[in-house]
Amino acid sequence: MLIGLPVLAPALHDAHELSLVRVGVVLDAVWVGSLLTLLPWGLLADRVGERLVLGAGLLACAAALVASGYAGGFWTLVVLLGLAGAAGASVNAASGRAVMQWFPAAERGFALGLRQTAIPLGGLVAALVLPQLELRAAFFFLAALCAGGAIFGAAVIRDREGQADVLEPRGLGTTLRDHRLWLLCAGSSFYLVAQLAVTGFLVLFLHDERGLSPGAAAAVLGGIQVVAAALRIGGGRWSDRVGSRVGPLRIVGLWSSVTLAVAAVALNAPLAVLVPAFVLAGGLSMAWNGLSFTAAAEIAGRTRSGAALGMQQSALAAAGALVPPAFAAAVAASSWRVGFAMAAVFPLAGAQLLRPLRP
Repeated sequence: MLIGLPVLAPALHDAHELSLVRVGVVLDAVWVGSLLTLLPWGLLADRVGERLVLGAGLLACAAALVASGYAGGFWTLVVLLGLAGAAGASVNAASGRAVMQWFPAAERGFALGLRQTAIPLGGLVAALVLPQLELRAAFFFLAALCAGGAIFGAAVIRDREGQADVLEPRGLGTTLRDHRLWLLCAGSSFYLVAQLAVTGFLVLFLHDERGLSPGAAAAVLGGIQVVAAALRIGGGRWSDRVGSRVGPLRIVGLWSSVTLAVAAVALNAPLAVLVPAFVLAGGLSMAWNGLSFTAAAEIAGRTRSGAALGMQQSALAAAGALVPPAFAAAVAASSWRVGFAMAAVFPLAGAQLLRPLRP
């Protein structure tokens, strides 16, 4: 849903007669809803297990998306999408915690990298399918995917037998006092700025400024998702081989900054140059998430992994709540080039924030 909604930006813009800033607010609503519930979902997953949390949350998300298809105005749409984000946030802590329980450290980066490919692969499906649908049908399609995920998760996820909570004590206080998690949250939040600038607004930019059809612009976003999926899997495997999540995470951030800066410079270049530049920059802007996810879970340990992932994802949701309207306002006040160039600075700053963390 988070990655599929930007594909609908042109349709939402036209159907509800939204300004660029209001489009940013609509995209922002899902992040705001997630911010309110990510940590509670993580704590609940630590107590009752992943199966119940994932199933109940995704079913509620599906219901909110169906209702969003009938939204009659801007604020109704914002509220319903906020509820969808609040419910759908369950999948972040639950699925990540499940991987933590099942895989040893030597395989965990690859396993969580695979888990994180669900996001770009879902984005690819959205880029291919949603532009072909009427707006209400597009919301129904997203709802059907969430309901299918709930049913599948409830059917296949099982608590690991014999997994006793003996490694570390549970507790929100212990998690919140871990300065390593705070550094990771801050650095990851800076990385997210570039990701949201590209994935949230590239379709709208290519449609409005470069004249691409909604389908063609969405196909570019689909290409980004393919690159991102490959980089997430490769990055996870790389981190397993070198025995570090932070080192690869910092390198990815540096390259994300460089490639997005190049794309910003090339904004008026021929599409044959601009599109590949954005595909590479967008893929790298999404490549870090699995590494950050794995690092957060490993810093906390298995018995606190749900709380740690909830905390990390809450920090990302807070950044996600600020970035879309801020980026839209920056573009409206200046230009698309300035907006993308500003976004390129943040992964570089994030990589510097992560320097105190050691492998």
